Amino acid sequence: EGLVGAEGAWGRYEFDPLGFTKNAHELMPWFREAELKHGRICMLAYVGLVVPDFVRIPGERYSFEACPNSIIDGHNNLNGAVGVNFQILFWIGIVEFCCAKKVFEWNSLEVAGDYGLNSLMPKDEEGQKMIRLKELKNGRLAMMAVAGALTQAQLTQHPFPWLF
Repeated sequence: EGLVGAEGAWGRYEFDPLGFTKNAHELMPWFREAELKHGRICMLAYVGLVVPDFVRIPGERYSFEACPNSIIDGHNNLNGAVGVNFQILFWIGIVEFCCAKKVFEWNSLEVAGDYGLNSLMPKDEEGQKMIRLKELKNGRLAMMAVAGALTQAQLTQHPFPWLF
């Protein structure tokens, strides 16, 4: 009730088909934190899906010839016991471990996803609510877009725009 993102163009929008919020209401701040975090990651991930098809970092291992389909071939070429994928997962785990304490200490819906980087936020309350709503809705869209892009890339086995 009263959460940013719960109001839609046609009224209330509280999509919860499995009833998580009814059965575990005390975990609602954690759910909102996870939704914001996944949305932010997916917004960056979509950029990461598109950009490597146009720009590559220097090195033969990363060239267009070595990885013609950047999404699928790149993942397979960089995988290994101590490869780049392992390092990424390791550092993400460290950051998650450090941030998890904040989520359980604050346990408030008002500060979910707030890491203190508010210098670019508007000063008025209505402006802050609008920015939070935009971030939440763009994050939801990005989660669907990344899922669709990865599925289409796997099915077509072609680089961006993954059509043919």
